[in-house]
Amino acid sequence: MSFDPGMLHNNGHTAYANGSGPGIRETGVVEKLLTSYGFIQCSERQDRLFFHCSQYNGNLQELKIGDDVEFEVSSDRRTGKRIAVKLLKIKPEVLPEERISGQVVSSIPVHLDGKSGPVQAPNGSVCYERNGEVFYLTYTPDDVEGNIHLDTGDKVSFYMETNKHTGAVSARNIQLVKKKQMRCQGVVCATKEAFGFIERADVVKEIFFHYSEFKGDLEALQAGDDVEFTIKDRNGKEVATDVRLLPQGTVIFEDISIEQFEGTVVKVIPKVPTKNQNDPLPGRISARIGFTDKELPFGEKDTKSKVTLLEGDHIQFNISTDRRDKLERATNIDILPDTFNFTKETREMDMLSAQRNHAVRIKKLPKGTVSFHTQSEQRFMGVVEKEVIAVTTKNASPTKGKEKESEEGVIAYEDCGVKLTVAYHTKDLEGGGLPQVGDKVEFSINEVKRTGQQSAVSIRVLNRNSSNAKRLHGFVATLKDNFGFIETANHDQEIFFHYSEMCGDLDSLELGDTVEYTLSKGKGNKVSAEKVTKVAAVNGIGEDVSVTLMMGKVIRPLRSVDPSQTEYQGLIEITEEGGTKGQNYPFGIMGMASKADCLQKGELVKFQVCTVSQTGQKMACNVVPQRRALVECVKDQFGFITYEVGESKKLFFHVKEVQDGLELQTGDEVEFSVVLNQRTGKCSACNVRRVSEGPKPVATPRPDRLVNRLKSITLDDASAPRLVIVRQPRGPDNSKGFNVERKTRQPGVID
Repeated sequence: MSFDPGMLHNNGHTAYANGSGPGIRETGVVEKLLTSYGFIQCSERQDRLFFHCSQYNGNLQELKIGDDVEFEVSSDRRTGKRIAVKLLKIKPEVLPEERISGQVVSSIPVHLDGKSGPVQAPNGSVCYERNGEVFYLTYTPDDVEGNIHLDTGDKVSFYMETNKHTGAVSARNIQLVKKKQMRCQGVVCATKEAFGFIERADVVKEIFFHYSEFKGDLEALQAGDDVEFTIKDRNGKEVATDVRLLPQGTVIFEDISIEQFEGTVVKVIPKVPTKNQNDPLPGRISARIGFTDKELPFGEKDTKSKVTLLEGDHIQFNISTDRRDKLERATNIDILPDTFNFTKETREMDMLSAQRNHAVRIKKLPKGTVSFHTQSEQRFMGVVEKEVIAVTTKNASPTKGKEKESEEGVIAYEDCGVKLTVAYHTKDLEGGGLPQVGDKVEFSINEVKRTGQQSAVSIRVLNRNSSNAKRLHGFVATLKDNFGFIETANHDQEIFFHYSEMCGDLDSLELGDTVEYTLSKGKGNKVSAEKVTKVAAVNGIGEDVSVTLMMGKVIRPLRSVDPSQTEYQGLIEITEEGGTKGQNYPFGIMGMASKADCLQKGELVKFQVCTVSQTGQKMACNVVPQRRALVECVKDQFGFITYEVGESKKLFFHVKEVQDGLELQTGDEVEFSVVLNQRTGKCSACNVRRVSEGPKPVATPRPDRLVNRLKSITLDDASAPRLVIVRQPRGPDNSKGFNVERKTRQPGVID
């Protein structure tokens, strides 16, 4: 677009605004500004006017979009369109009533030449707080007093101004109150009672700080923490203030090379530093890096394995470069394995322990290389002369005790005709039981290399001394996979025994068998039965068996049925009117008519009462459960009875358990016993006897509609169903029918 200023109606033509007379000036806002022209948005009416930059009275570089201007309205001689002429910039009015304190949020970006663009000046922003809320205002470089550059975080004061045309609020007459203090970073290198020191990340220098300047949990502050701080000058010295923790790993002092190098130690770190030694890296390593020979320093913290280095050691290392002064040093120093092949030092073998001697240059050996003991290959036979006495001491835990040996045991034996004795400890025993005086044992001898002290190890009991052990009688109550329990002669508790302690045929052992055993205490003072032997059956019921049969209900089963209970004995409560209703009688495995029967809580039983001869206690005996239920279903070789046992509402039975070989049907009423499988923990029915037969299934008659249809069908009826031959049968040789002749196969001939 071309424009000729001389073509304006300024001389001899009428300048008007809204059709008014000449000389009337209007106001507006610069909406668009280009190199030689622009556009103004009128404030008093909805109109947009063109203007040429030659009509602006002032420094065009100071004019920008959004400025308020005053102008006259004229018309273009060629186009007749209205245009703005005689432009003047209107300075914004500053409200001097209140000066607001705030902070720079976003500073104005500066170009490389230090100047902003001629067309549109960049904006910055400041914020201030009022009644707990934070407000943000924009500003331009012209709004800053003193021709200074503001940085983010600077404290400032300003006035607020509202543009009457756009309604936008901005900051004007901004004055700098306080420059933001620069934050530095570092690592805490030392902590004292009330102060500490920080190693700075910008220069190789330490700076002091007092604990009162730390903003955080002082108890958590320790050497090595990354921090940031502000430097202030106090009494002519720099100190760190406003110290705050940074995430670990924020501060990095050095760059470590990925590549590893090999070299030789030419100067070691002295064990006792001299008074005049100020070098923190006194060690030196010679290495060829690239094509040049270098000598690199190192300090105490640069050894990777904290091994004592000697001159001439062949080592590998990384190179660390300090970011602050570019100093290179060797770090992650580790001795190469071939170093010990060239040094003439004397080396020893030992195991790590708390010693007074100081070991250096330690090398780890395969496990088992070093041994403090020697154990004889020969096995010796001996007799226990003295038992180990274990004393249980009180412990803080109520459930755990700690065993402490007050005295060691003694074993007597012969070696080459010479009678000797040797000590032993509980930890060297094999097996569960503790040996007693007189027991015959087998063992090996262990000798300590340093002192020559001998002790018996790998001790195994061969024969128990029968003269000391008292033989007791009991009855087999439970049989598991590898162990069982014996009911005592008093029928009031059970004793554990392992199958390895069974003397005799284990397969012939059954529930209720009478056995003889010896009590023994193992580790933890737990009582168990040893040398279990099956003997002839004795009266396990008791004396004075009552003739009267009583009815009762099981209110507590045996512990073999419910292992969660603490009492071994079961309990039966009388329910019939004839007896003392509500009276309870205990029972054991020998009180049950069928030892394999599994009595559940709540089952009804019949029983008699007897008296235990040893204790005089009255117990239930000849306990017979009263179980009746209906057969739910019968499969091929098994079935289920509607009877609730534990969580299951069906009881399994095998057809072999049905007495008299009868075939049970669904709905039959049966009597049975319940047995517990010790391996699976599941119950099943045995000794199943049918009491009464269930209702016979009745054949369902054909429906009337089908009977009527069959009666109405005749052979002559075309709609009646009939069988039609589709194809006559033919044999393999295409003959009619099937050939019944058999062909005799000759040996060795393939058809």
